[in-house]
Amino acid sequence: MTKRQSLRLETFLPYRLSIASNRVSDLVAEAYDRLFGLSIPEWRVIAVLGEAAPLTQLAIVRQTVMDKMTVSRAVRPLVERGLVDRSPHAGDKRSSLLSLSDAGRRLYESVGPEALAMERALLEEFSVEEIRSLDAALRKMEEAAIRLSRRPA
Repeated sequence: MTKRQSLRLETFLPYRLSIASNRVSDLVAEAYDRLFGLSIPEWRVIAVLGEAAPLTQLAIVRQTVMDKMTVSRAVRPLVERGLVDRSPHAGDKRSSLLSLSDAGRRLYESVGPEALAMERALLEEFSVEEIRSLDAALRKMEEAAIRLSRRPA
């Protein structure tokens, strides 16, 4: 008779990753809201558009792995605040192209240094090798999750 292994949340990796992710996201959300008046989804939209624009909302959904509704809710106030410009999409009349306005570009350029400073603070107790290992492990885990999610049911 084989002993059944029981689930223990404190050692269950997906749970621990979720907790760590939530704690880091909460820290980042607090800072971005306090410093820039941005939610995490709003910042992700700004960041993606800062790196490659113009993009459709669907392209932002794919790049950020946020759902359509979250992206839509993030884009709306960014457009209203004049941080994101919306223009017609010549190839698809049902969608529009999004890009940073001049104000959005300035915000993107000011948030970047703050984001990098927060990352340095989070990683200050890690060695260079630990950071490399963590990055490699996260990449492998993301690839495994993608591979497993495409497996036929």
